Amino acid sequence: MSVIDAAPNVVFDLELDVNVHAASLHGSQETATTSTGRRRLTLGDDVTFHARHFGLWWCMTSRITAYERPSRFVDEQTRGPFSALHHEHLFQVLDGGETQMTDRLTISAPLGPLGAVATRVLVAPYLRRLLKQRAAHIKYLAEASDRRA
Repeated sequence: MSVIDAAPNVVFDLELDVNVHAASLHGSQETATTSTGRRRLTLGDDVTFHARHFGLWWCMTSRITAYERPSRFVDEQTRGPFSALHHEHLFQVLDGGETQMTDRLTISAPLGPLGAVATRVLVAPYLRRLLKQRAAHIKYLAEASDRRA
């Protein structure tokens, strides 16, 4: 969860911008390619991410399966390393006009009990760090833009 001093639609739009996403995770050399060629995703769009994590190159494709601007969207893995990945992004206006951004991420790992242990011990903490890093980047951009659209 992150509190950002910007309007929800500004934060929402930044979250759906694949160039912003890739820039927020520059350490993993992440790239993002959309099915439409547009940089801002919307309902039904697919995006394929290529990145280096744990010293290995990974590829994952997700689809935007819910889109309720500016309060919520969901992306779900359609191809990739997990048995399932469901990522809900929530944006709520606070009393002072700030936006509370919350990520709810649910993953299921392959490889049965071994995958479950690896997810709990390595993958989940790693993903939490990536989400915090991305949220800090979004916060910086949203607050620097000083837009209340």
